[in-house]
Amino acid sequence: MDKVTLHRQVIVMENKKIENIDFDKVYDYKEYPDVISGRCDNCGNTLFKSSVNNGAFLRECRQCGMKKSI
Repeated sequence: MDKVTLHRQVIVMENKKIENIDFDKVYDYKEYPDVISGRCDNCGNTLFKSSVNNGAFLRECRQCGMKKSI
């Protein structure tokens, strides 16, 4: 991926951030899909802590703690 493409993706990511992220809330992937696939919408990190809770796959960003139910 070249720098121009990456820069465009970062701009799009910044424009579509969830306002006032509540880190105690678990966001639904259907309602808030990844802006850039496989990256945290808040910080852009690619490392997640994954778990299964009540039959739902839960993904938590290791850097900022944002959670999504997949």
